[in-house]
Amino acid sequence: MAPSPLLPLLKRVPPGAWVAAAWYAGVVLTFLMRVRLPGEYEASVRPGVLYYRWDGLLTQLLSTALLMAGCLRLTRRPLPAMAMLLGAAALATMPLSVAEIPLAQFLAVDVALYFVAATRPMRTGVVALLMSLAVLVAFVSSRALAGWVAGTSSELAVALTAAVAWLVGRSVYESRRHEADLTARATDRALVAERLRIAREMHDMVAHSVGIIALQAGAAARVVHTQPDAAREAMSAVERAGRETLSGLRRMLGALRETGPGQDGAAAGSAPLRPAEGLADVDRLARATTAAGVRVDVRWRGERRALPPDIDLSAFRIIQESVTNVVRHAATDACRVLVEYGADEVAIEVADRGRGAGRGASTGFGLVGMRERVALLHGEFAAAPDPGGGFRVMARLPVPAREAI
Repeated sequence: MAPSPLLPLLKRVPPGAWVAAAWYAGVVLTFLMRVRLPGEYEASVRPGVLYYRWDGLLTQLLSTALLMAGCLRLTRRPLPAMAMLLGAAALATMPLSVAEIPLAQFLAVDVALYFVAATRPMRTGVVALLMSLAVLVAFVSSRALAGWVAGTSSELAVALTAAVAWLVGRSVYESRRHEADLTARATDRALVAERLRIAREMHDMVAHSVGIIALQAGAAARVVHTQPDAAREAMSAVERAGRETLSGLRRMLGALRETGPGQDGAAAGSAPLRPAEGLADVDRLARATTAAGVRVDVRWRGERRALPPDIDLSAFRIIQESVTNVVRHAATDACRVLVEYGADEVAIEVADRGRGAGRGASTGFGLVGMRERVALLHGEFAAAPDPGGGFRVMARLPVPAREAI
């Protein structure tokens, strides 16, 4: 009954924001390495000639603007965004008077490589990695061809960090895909199990109806000559039971055939057979739940009448599952059950004032089962947090007119 919990705060931060944060961390680190900190005789790195000049500061400002433009495009167009980030890293290196692109200037690129590898297909991630390595090679090669000092060994270390960032991102991508596959398979298994439970309950209903038919037919045969009115009443009961059973079978048979191949006898026998229940048992369910500590207020609207057994059973199961989830997850002491009989449908509503969207312990298979039941009966189903607090489950099950045999 619980919806998906909200993402943790850190995961709600967009990738571009993390890349920008890495860039500014690199800028701060670059500055701290070029000033004498307490306990040092001199700065770790001698500042370049252009570092504090207006043209050096302007270059730093332009590279920051270029990086921000890349951050804004990272989620929509990752490769053009990577080109902008790499250009910003190379441009920011120029006023530093160094022989290679330092790790501090490439830190934002490493973070972007991680996000691209973690969220995009293999081809996009590989292209982004090759672009990054190509920029490093081009920077060092251009200095070497110009006869300047080139920091080849230092650049190899920077290239290694890029490769590591890509590998970590790719590992996250594969892990998420595997988790999604497992979730999909678990959901499919839950749907199949729910359909099998519905089939077993249908078996109970048919067995019960056939037993009634047999008893009524036997009674009619015994009194057909001596009490014709009683025999006629018994045969009318046989007709009603037969029509209701056939109507339920017609509605369910087509949907149950879609369960799919590959189901063995062990799976079919994993759940015990149970006697059919219906809305007449809701008051009993409410008394048992109230005795357990959660008050269930049951309200009835409309003229209560007999429903087809499959609809009656599904309506009870939806209420039962909803109330069970209130007890397990809502952290409240009361809930409300409303059953409304309409002219051609029965409406169900189960609402509470518990934790609502804050529930995160449920696997969600209860909602899947309820939704499947309603879909098999061609009804409508909704389950969501209540804007005023708590959680609400609503279902509408159409009640067809009596069908001819």
